[in-house]
Amino acid sequence: MTFRMAIVPAAIILAGLLTSSYTLAIDAEGRALAFSLLAGSAFGIVLQRGRFCFLCNFRDLFERRSSDGAIAILVALGAGAVLYQIIITAWMPLPLEGRLPPSAHIGPAGYILALAAFVFGLGMALSGSCLSAHFYRLGEGAFGSLVAIGGAAIGFLLGFLTWPRLYTFTVFDDPPVWLPHHLGYAGSLIATLVALLVLTAGALKIAPMTSSTPAEDQGRLSPLKRVWTARWSPVATGILVAAISAFTYFRVAPLGVTAELGSIVRTAGIRLSVLPEGLPGLDTLRGCISAVKQGILSPNGVFVGGLVLASFSSALIADQFKPSWPDFRGLIARLLGGIMMGWASMIALGCTIGVLLSGIHAGAVSGWIFLGFCTAGAWFGLAVRKAFSDRQASR
Repeated sequence: MTFRMAIVPAAIILAGLLTSSYTLAIDAEGRALAFSLLAGSAFGIVLQRGRFCFLCNFRDLFERRSSDGAIAILVALGAGAVLYQIIITAWMPLPLEGRLPPSAHIGPAGYILALAAFVFGLGMALSGSCLSAHFYRLGEGAFGSLVAIGGAAIGFLLGFLTWPRLYTFTVFDDPPVWLPHHLGYAGSLIATLVALLVLTAGALKIAPMTSSTPAEDQGRLSPLKRVWTARWSPVATGILVAAISAFTYFRVAPLGVTAELGSIVRTAGIRLSVLPEGLPGLDTLRGCISAVKQGILSPNGVFVGGLVLASFSSALIADQFKPSWPDFRGLIARLLGGIMMGWASMIALGCTIGVLLSGIHAGAVSGWIFLGFCTAGAWFGLAVRKAFSDRQASR
């Protein structure tokens, strides 16, 4: 589809999202839904145009020797930490002991979180993307992502079934560690930015930044085409992700993409008598908590819906909507990877967006634990996949 032909259906989709948001906002009770729909739509466009995928960017860094994606993630973490601190200090001028910022994703920091993060990284490597990227890639026509998302639903169910034992055994005693309690606001922000600068220097040492569109080709593109067909710069992508994260926290709740999927699974499990009515401690913790559904629409649900539809419209304009379906082996990999990510998301109370991104923005140690062990799991998973592929090729 040509650029001009794609503009019309994409504009219809985006206009529909805007109209739906306006309709929801008419009722005061629907304003959170309206903002979530707009935020999800913006997030979907940024993810698609910036190719903001934790696994893809990690793979680009070590396999394709391009640090663009890694820099986008690090910029998003740093800019978000600054914006979050502006919001949090306005709400809580002093980081008093025993108090945490409202609704921030500051989860239990313990070895169960580390285990879940490692399993999530393995699941990413096996399925080919993190969960948030599976949603935006679905908008690009990667229909194998449906299998990964379905696998994540199965993983959530397994997570709910194993949660009571894990919570009673150790999570109950794992404290939510918030850096400002120990370093103050200034010290926490400085420590976060220094750590991110060190990681940025390491990423640039491993591989330089590149451009997916050569400079001479960019010069021949009109400004409109440059925005909608060329990959957005890492810095711009990171800043936009940070801004969406901060505004979403300020207006509704911290950014996350797994709460709705978990809520659907939990509600269905209770109605089918597979899960108990209550799960010990779950609804008292911080993170992408999968509450029992009370209605059809929820802020997280419309956020994810807007993400997929906006990603689809963005992919149409960029001529990147390429319907595809993996072979049988690919389907099995996505299913198993999705199950692993679903289980890990339930146990960790979120994924790379809800725990890692929103957690580090808020100054939570749980976010850093997830970052470290998820990266280790992804590295191990990719190494195993590469060794298996090399072995198959040598036969």
